Amino acid sequence: LIMNEFLVIILIANIIAWPVVYYVMNKWFQNFVFKISFQWWIFVLSGLFTALIAVLTIGYQSIKAATADPVDSLKYE
Repeated sequence: LIMNEFLVIILIANIIAWPVVYYVMNKWFQNFVFKISFQWWIFVLSGLFTALIAVLTIGYQSIKAATADPVDSLKYE
């Protein structure tokens, strides 16, 4: 359930960021002699890498919390 919430947030962040990045990078690349065009798959690939990192991080933390002994946590409280 937590992973779904994070993936929705990542999707919204990517939808907001892609047009901004496209605009800023186009303005920046106009100063160069050689023109570079953007491909749509670069943005999709960056979104997939972001989602992959989030899934791996959330999965690792979930497994770590599920396998932790509650007695160890309560011992220091």
